Amino acid sequence: MRMRTDQGEAQVPGTHEAPGVRVDVYVKPGDAQRALRAEALQGLCHAPKELSPKWLYDERGSQLFDDITRLPEYYPTRREREILHAHADDIARLSGADTLVELGSGTSEKTRLILDAMDAAGQLKRFVPFDVSEAFLRKAAEGLAREYPGIAVHAVVGDFEQHLGRLPGGGRRLIAFLGGTIGNLKPAQRALFLRELSSGLRPGDGLLLGTDLIKDRERLFAAYNDSAGVTADFNRNVLRVLNRELNADFDPEAFEHLAPFDEHNAWIEMRLISRKAQSVWIGDLEKRVDFAAGECLRTEVSCKFCREQVQEELRDAGLDLAAWWTDADGDFALSLAMKR
Repeated sequence: MRMRTDQGEAQVPGTHEAPGVRVDVYVKPGDAQRALRAEALQGLCHAPKELSPKWLYDERGSQLFDDITRLPEYYPTRREREILHAHADDIARLSGADTLVELGSGTSEKTRLILDAMDAAGQLKRFVPFDVSEAFLRKAAEGLAREYPGIAVHAVVGDFEQHLGRLPGGGRRLIAFLGGTIGNLKPAQRALFLRELSSGLRPGDGLLLGTDLIKDRERLFAAYNDSAGVTADFNRNVLRVLNRELNADFDPEAFEHLAPFDEHNAWIEMRLISRKAQSVWIGDLEKRVDFAAGECLRTEVSCKFCREQVQEELRDAGLDLAAWWTDADGDFALSLAMKR
């Protein structure tokens, strides 16, 4: 999942803000460490072995993923940007929003296209970037406040699996959840997420959702198994995170990266496959984890969609599809859904 984990210190809400910026902090010091310990205990000590993709995204992992988005095989980022270039004005007009909320905002690079369109239409009053990394978010929020001096920037440091209810209300809001991140949630998780998000919206609020579409299997495989090995390095990075944060002794090179397409579930499945029988010590858990030769550790799923599925899942959450846009090749989609 395109999420970062913050290993830094959390600050008290409302402190050290730049002019024009408010920052609410809901991620407490030690939250990430406690969550990683609990998940490693559950996910590594039972079969089948699995970890959340959020642990891929420390500073190094985030940089590696940024490198992935520039690879020739990895199309989603380019295709989504293409749609935003073509339809940002339509998004602003149809949503009628005066507040843009971005989940997993990062640098908000693509979101600037929507901000610019809303600003040009005279609609933009407030931007709410939501991310888990406080230091990263504060820096980004200050930059956005300088770029858009006439608007309020209300940043929220939180985990969207826990803190959706903390999103600030008021105004007519458009929630942007881009990058295909929704696909990193399995169906039951996705349904819960959409219901929770929808329950916090008022009639007239909207959701702009990015989804990767089902396509030629060879192209899907190539996007997650690039020839330069960047995705393999990114995938193994989770083992480096475990070594650093939990005093484990994984040898990343003892695991092979593979990301096949699962036809039954319609998702890409990122795997680390043990090259040999091996035993790993996780010091902070005081646990030894055994891997058989060929045993898999699943680190991410990335679901692929069709329009009918997206529309049905949105409808089940109380959201009506208002617009559907794809790139010229039909690789990726942005859907605008409105709260009933």
